[in-house]
Amino acid sequence: MTDAPAVRPPLPPFTEESARLKVQAAEDAWNSRDPERVALAYTGDSVWRNRDRFLTGRAEIRAFLADKWERELDYRLRKELWAFTGNRISVRFEYEWHDAAGQWWRSHGNEQWEFAEDGLMRRREASVNDVPIAAEDRRLA
Repeated sequence: MTDAPAVRPPLPPFTEESARLKVQAAEDAWNSRDPERVALAYTGDSVWRNRDRFLTGRAEIRAFLADKWERELDYRLRKELWAFTGNRISVRFEYEWHDAAGQWWRSHGNEQWEFAEDGLMRRREASVNDVPIAAEDRRLA
């Protein structure tokens, strides 16, 4: 594994412009479906709640993401800035994927992010709901 950068701009405290840049960077990284790349955006001791899962640290995050993208095939994500203040950002998101049986899903929810001074995310709280959709109803193809 590559070491995380010492500083990951944009840095808190966030402005609207820098918060939007942080959200776009997260969307781009997650759409790469590269667990290594995504994990580098988090502190070494980052704490996550993702649905009903609780994770701590990059190794757990990396393993979680590798498993996620083995199950959630052709994953495509959109994030939108909801609010920001100081070192925190709130986003709403929507992503689409299909399972091994070919059933398409739209997953949507919100995340609360908290950043360390170096711009790495130290806390992520995610609430997610899944809805089955027909392939022709996809919006993020």
